[in-house]
Amino acid sequence: MRIALRRQMRNRAVRSRAKTFITRAEKLIFAGDMEASATAVAESISALDRAAEKGIIHPNNAARRKSRLMKKFNQVQASAAEVIAEEVPEAEEKKPEPEKKAKAAKKPKAEKKEKGK
Repeated sequence: MRIALRRQMRNRAVRSRAKTFITRAEKLIFAGDMEASATAVAESISALDRAAEKGIIHPNNAARRKSRLMKKFNQVQASAAEVIAEEVPEAEEKKPEPEKKAKAAKKPKAEKKEKGK
């Protein structure tokens, strides 16, 4: 009974820690602080991996939570990139493309010889 209680307390602490990291990362993501949210997302993923490795949460549960967190992070990051691209029109100016070498014409393949029987 004492061992079960000890494990229950440890499991609760690890699970709570993972949830706290996820919440912190989501707040930073929606606040728009990309640098801080990137480190928070990495910490969250690490905490989820540790919890799954110890058997506290199922590995698929950890994978699902990581996927959802990364989806939110990537969406905000993509929208931030669009805003920056709109603000800086010089970034979209066409640069002269280097001339490409013409491809050599393909040589016709040799015909197969018929095998005599």
